Amino acid sequence: MRALAAALSLALAATPALAQRPPIDQRTEADYAPRPYVTLQNAPWAKDAVIYQINTRQFTREGTFRAAQAELPRLKTLGVDILWLMPVQPIGAKNRKGTLGSPYSVRDYTAVNPEFGTKADLKAFVDAAHRQGFHVILDWVANHTAWDHAWVTQHPDWYKRDWHGDFHPTPWWDWTDIIDLDYSKPALRKAMTEAMAYWVRDIGIDGYRADVAGYVPLDFWEGVRVDLEAIRPVFMLAEWKTPDLLMRAFDATYSWQWYETMEGIAAGTSDATALYGYYSENEKGWPKAGMRMLWIENHDINAWHKTQFEAFGPMLDSAITLEMIGEGIPMIYNGQEACNPKRLKFFEKDPIDWSRPCRLDALYRDLIAFRKGHGALANGKWGATMIKVENDKPAQVFSFVRRQGDDQVFAAFNFSKTPVTVNFPTALQAGRYVEFRTGRKVTLRAGETVTLPAWGTLLLG
Repeated sequence: MRALAAALSLALAATPALAQRPPIDQRTEADYAPRPYVTLQNAPWAKDAVIYQINTRQFTREGTFRAAQAELPRLKTLGVDILWLMPVQPIGAKNRKGTLGSPYSVRDYTAVNPEFGTKADLKAFVDAAHRQGFHVILDWVANHTAWDHAWVTQHPDWYKRDWHGDFHPTPWWDWTDIIDLDYSKPALRKAMTEAMAYWVRDIGIDGYRADVAGYVPLDFWEGVRVDLEAIRPVFMLAEWKTPDLLMRAFDATYSWQWYETMEGIAAGTSDATALYGYYSENEKGWPKAGMRMLWIENHDINAWHKTQFEAFGPMLDSAITLEMIGEGIPMIYNGQEACNPKRLKFFEKDPIDWSRPCRLDALYRDLIAFRKGHGALANGKWGATMIKVENDKPAQVFSFVRRQGDDQVFAAFNFSKTPVTVNFPTALQAGRYVEFRTGRKVTLRAGETVTLPAWGTLLLG
């Protein structure tokens, strides 16, 4: 908490409107008028967007941009909007992990990994995605490079040194295939900004997912955002966990807390009330205009922790449903909709098997269509706040409504392994709902009793 408070204090001190306030004894009430926490403008196409992460190496049997391009119509049918490509640059050979190496060990920021194809292939993928209504963001690794990046010999002063005076990976982590950059060097900041601008300007990229964003100074990201916006509106996603990044740099940040809370409920180590802490912090401690990305899997979770089936078991469908209709911007990791049962290898070729029948494909399509049909479920500043609906089984049932104008969505989740009959004693807004998937018309009144199956969901809109 102290680190967060310090970061916020520094951010506020750097805000010109606050730094220029007159001394306390000379101020008027106008000097104390609320000021917006978030000053950046979100791209309008982020309003109801769902993110889809593509691990190019494993996404298709070929593992190329051309093969991925052929899958765009399927992704359009799924309903996703923002395609997040894991790093596309060449991978370092020195200290490489495994046979093919980690995409996060970048050897050249403005080149393409030949494993995936050519730069022309990537441009063709981006152009095709744009024609079909997608936006494409690249994974960007600003904290470190491969050991054999050209900057190591051309600009050795751009790198941090350990107490022996040697290059070194990020301390405490087993990232032996990379070495850390030193952002106290203005020339490094200039070169990194120019590289990021290149992909937006020349290849048509629509923004970035920033790897370990909090390891890089915030003022760098804020400057980059201004420079990229001068080219065109972008979407920026930070792999980080504090709200200060949302002020002037990023549209969205990660939300590990949501995943960990949901995993605990699925494991039986906590109950439905564990979500109260997360959503109360989300409402009071995070800006409405910011977005917290929710996921069931991502490349790190899948490779190093658990698959969606290992983490959530019989609660999986309900977890996916809450991800899609609760506050936050949802993300799907490639293969989830194919019921991929394995932890994909990270340093080797290990393609997803798309041939298996999977109920999750239809569930995702239906949920995405449902959320896009309800303005109350939109992302960030566009959507409605989740309002707790009291019930008489709070340890088992998590219930809320999201309401915006005439649009309202009610949801109740039985986050337990036994069926439950639950009563909602508080008044809900009058009106009829339509039940998700069945199309059944429902009028839900105060005092209504509903029976939910184990790990079941009631979703009305």
